[in-house]
Amino acid sequence: MHPHQNAEDLERDWKTNPRWKNIQRPYTAQEVIKLRGSIHIDRPLARMGAEKLWNLLEKEPFVRALGALTGNQALQQVQAGLKAIYVSGWQVAADANDAAQVYPDLSLYPLLSVPHLINRINNAFIRADQIQHLENNGNPIDWFIPIVADAEAGFGGPLNAFKLIKAMIEAGAAAIHLEDQLSSLKKCGHMGGKVLVPASIAIQKLVTARFAADLLGIPTLIIARTDAESATMIRSDADAVDQPFLKGQRSSEGYYYLKEGIQYAVARGCAFAPYADLVWCEVSKPDLGEAREFAAGIHEKFPGKWLAYNCSPSFNWQKHLDEHAAREFQEKLAELGYKFQFVTLAGFHTLNASMFELAHQYNKEGMGAYAKFQKHEFEMEKEQGYKAIKHQKFVGAGYFDEILQTLSSGQSSTSSLKNSTEEQQFS
Repeated sequence: MHPHQNAEDLERDWKTNPRWKNIQRPYTAQEVIKLRGSIHIDRPLARMGAEKLWNLLEKEPFVRALGALTGNQALQQVQAGLKAIYVSGWQVAADANDAAQVYPDLSLYPLLSVPHLINRINNAFIRADQIQHLENNGNPIDWFIPIVADAEAGFGGPLNAFKLIKAMIEAGAAAIHLEDQLSSLKKCGHMGGKVLVPASIAIQKLVTARFAADLLGIPTLIIARTDAESATMIRSDADAVDQPFLKGQRSSEGYYYLKEGIQYAVARGCAFAPYADLVWCEVSKPDLGEAREFAAGIHEKFPGKWLAYNCSPSFNWQKHLDEHAAREFQEKLAELGYKFQFVTLAGFHTLNASMFELAHQYNKEGMGAYAKFQKHEFEMEKEQGYKAIKHQKFVGAGYFDEILQTLSSGQSSTSSLKNSTEEQQFS
């Protein structure tokens, strides 16, 4: 997608570029061009991430990701070999929002909280890349892996969604997902009492996301999520897609009760598919039969359509799958067309479980517990290449020493790493 295209070039790109195969836009190239403005401000991290993610989905059987709650968590995921990062709205609500509050997943946090976490993660990538480039040790890591981020239900109408998606791309998101719940009552996909919007309203949000990306000239991937498998109600009976699944009863608030289930999710997914790069059905348990039924329903009308799957911590995995079945679960999903698979709340659970474990042992054993923990870090450094054990170096002390040396023409004697306890004891 060239930033200085005219309308004819842009229209030709949409029609001929494999990137846009089977993607529908209910607006014209001319309408995009006239709203782009007279200068182009490129977003290279978003562009690079979107191109990488699309190529990975094209070439790999599937792409795994874990939810990252901080920049450092994202760095550990990259160094461990994952090829994408997931940014969860649930995690932002719980512990990474601009209100500095702990919220449930009810869209209570300020609109720009997710873009700010995306920016934080990309800043961590930038610092890690600078340190690596300075050290020039060979076998460099590509720190700038794609970020897939949660846009919830758009935080309001189309203009609210437009502002949010634009901010997420400007912060460096490679892909975003939108769900089909009523924005004012949005809930975690694994809560009860979910209320959907008519299919046409959800489509409008997907179109809004594509339009925001097109205005910025970034090939952002759009993921359409449906909560129809377990939603209770819908705001209106106006849409033909939804009408076969209405129970004919109204709630006290005036919403329409639904016949939820996989077939309803298939109907909604098929309605969304032309406007999205991937389709995701939020489900209540890790069930390959359900996954197969949804995939078959989508692929009957849209052969080869990419699918996404939330390997959620809300599922009790040991209750549903034995160890062998869990180990091969993602590969079996991939065979059904689920190309992007992710654990939404991995950051939240690892942050809490690892700190509780250390604090519990520390409370009992004092520094003996911390010494054991540090020994484990040294073992990970030796066996797996873990780097954060040398915490001063990890966050860039040596990088800023080099800046100081440059500014002092090499005469500074205030190096923070030289003769530090880290240099003396961790080498």
